Amino acid sequence: MTAQQLKNSILQMAVQGKLVPQDPGDEPASVLLRRIKAEKQELIKAGKIKKDKKSSEIFRGATHNLPYAYCEQIGKEIRDISDEIPFEIPDSWEWVRLGSIVYNRGQMKPTSDFCYVDIGSIDNKRQRLGDTENIITPDKAPSRAKKIIDVGDIIYSTVRPYLHNMCIIDRQFSLQPIASTGFATMTCYSGLLNKYLFYYLLAPDFDNYANDTENSKGVAYPAINDDRLYKALIPLPPLSEQHRIVAKIEELLPYIEKYGKAEEHLTTLNTTFPEALKKSILQEAVQGKLVPQNPDDEPASVLLERIRAEKQELIKQGKIKQNKNESVIITRDKIPYEIIDGKERCIADEVPFELPESWCWCRWGTISESIQYGYNAPAKENGRIKMVRISDIQDNKVLWDTVPFCDIDEESIETYLLKQNDILFARTGGTVGKSYLVKEVPKDAIYAGYLIRTRYSNNLSSEYLKFFMESDLYWIQLRNGTVATAQPNCNGKTLANMLVPIPPLAEQKRIVAKIEEIMPMIERLTQR
Repeated sequence: MTAQQLKNSILQMAVQGKLVPQDPGDEPASVLLRRIKAEKQELIKAGKIKKDKKSSEIFRGATHNLPYAYCEQIGKEIRDISDEIPFEIPDSWEWVRLGSIVYNRGQMKPTSDFCYVDIGSIDNKRQRLGDTENIITPDKAPSRAKKIIDVGDIIYSTVRPYLHNMCIIDRQFSLQPIASTGFATMTCYSGLLNKYLFYYLLAPDFDNYANDTENSKGVAYPAINDDRLYKALIPLPPLSEQHRIVAKIEELLPYIEKYGKAEEHLTTLNTTFPEALKKSILQEAVQGKLVPQNPDDEPASVLLERIRAEKQELIKQGKIKQNKNESVIITRDKIPYEIIDGKERCIADEVPFELPESWCWCRWGTISESIQYGYNAPAKENGRIKMVRISDIQDNKVLWDTVPFCDIDEESIETYLLKQNDILFARTGGTVGKSYLVKEVPKDAIYAGYLIRTRYSNNLSSEYLKFFMESDLYWIQLRNGTVATAQPNCNGKTLANMLVPIPPLAEQKRIVAKIEEIMPMIERLTQR
């Protein structure tokens, strides 16, 4: 149950006479109504309100020996309204029309400066009047600024989207307060506690009435008019019980508020926890903490030597170029050093954490056969080859059906042709740093200029490298190397310079298997 549902439940119990016990010593609501009727007559005589020609009196049928549960008398006409009564009430309560127990103070056209109360003046989450006074001169008065209000009055927005823009006027104003005609204004007779009525107006039963399509008219801004509003049925308890109901509601509201804050916290946790858990698992993976190490695994240092030998062979064959700044990272007494062109330097301040003994640090450029920028060409309907763009990659998948074609000369195709296990890397814009592992290429395809392709040794797990590119370690390094301009940009040098923790190949595969086992469980958390 949400906090709002709990509040609704308590309010509904309150107005049905189920929140506090009835006291047989209370003066019944029928006597209270007679007093209200007398007060109304006095106000009519004083010219403060007009006489209601269609005043209503609701009574139980049994009191007039009628075979109906509830009847209403207007003038001399008595009619059965049993089907209108939404729920049963205690014997000491009475059903009344809202217009029988409240009145309004009328309207006026401002002739001097005044305090204007409009829909936006209300905090509709707390149903409180804002602290700031909106003082307006008469020449700038909105046409809707007409309704006279005073302390103790209830103002209720009649426009359906803003029904809960309502409050009790709980303070004095520095000038005459005038409300918008978008409000129904209600002044309670002395036998009706304004807070009791206020809580009834918040209850689900009244919400249903105000939102009913028979009552809320209009297309752009459906609203309930004053006539319909004042015809609403109100369950009226004895005055003493009204006080007990209000006291109980206000005793419970702080607990509902605390419950609501706990609910918000839980909702936030449920929203953020799966992503945080995913990041935590990936971080554990690249730190060597997700799966146990196996002393029989070939260490990463041997794996990296084999990759270097492969690259030297490719250089001899002219397939890739020699990197003069090729990096080798070694560890002595748990302190990492980097050797470039025969020069050695300590990189302990760059390395974020200690690795298992069988692992090694290396630069991305060391394990890459190539880091190649994409091909710049416009999309062409009758082009010869498909060209993957950043926008064609969604949810770590290429939408091959929408990938456009482009023209490219024969000699360049081999340079830009995508192969299985290539990783594409977005180098600019809002998607900078996002990556995609090419698992299959249904047809020959190249990639566009805002992407970088990195290709690496078959002695590495492509899935492990892709998971690294989703870890915090990757994103922290990427942010440090991204040029902060109107269009964020990250180049191939940033990628080549990234530190990558390399496990033994067998452990890479165990890590990938464990992540692929866990991730579907996390996905299910987001779908709850």
